[in-house]
Amino acid sequence: MSDNKVSLHRVIKASPEKLYRAFTEALAIASWLPPYGFLCTVHEMNVQVGGNFRMSFQNFTTGNSQSFGGEYVELKLNEFLKYTDKFDDPNLPGVMTTSVWLQKTSVGTELKVIQEGIPDVIPAEMCYLGWQESLEKLTRLVEPEIPDA
Repeated sequence: MSDNKVSLHRVIKASPEKLYRAFTEALAIASWLPPYGFLCTVHEMNVQVGGNFRMSFQNFTTGNSQSFGGEYVELKLNEFLKYTDKFDDPNLPGVMTTSVWLQKTSVGTELKVIQEGIPDVIPAEMCYLGWQESLEKLTRLVEPEIPDA
């Protein structure tokens, strides 16, 4: 297993419940998880311990796609998610593990993400930049409070 990992931290002006939904609803995660320049298709998403998910990211410039999937290892409603990821591409071997902590604060939610086991061929700093873009998109999704008309 690779010791390649990234760690991210943010405070976001939204409730833990709203952030948890952003990680567990297919339409939401497809809108924020892919870094800029990529589109996401969620093929399967069974959010329960032992449940699986499958997604693919498409490079909008080239049209090339990268598929991956994983399993939900641990879930604590509105507080914690832990899941695995494995790329379909044999050139990206190994299993990554992502842990997400959500802690209510006086101004919203403290979000911590650790992704471990990133394939050695992916520079950690590249993965870190991708996550920063994704978390910016996540923030733009969950912070607005838009009432139904």
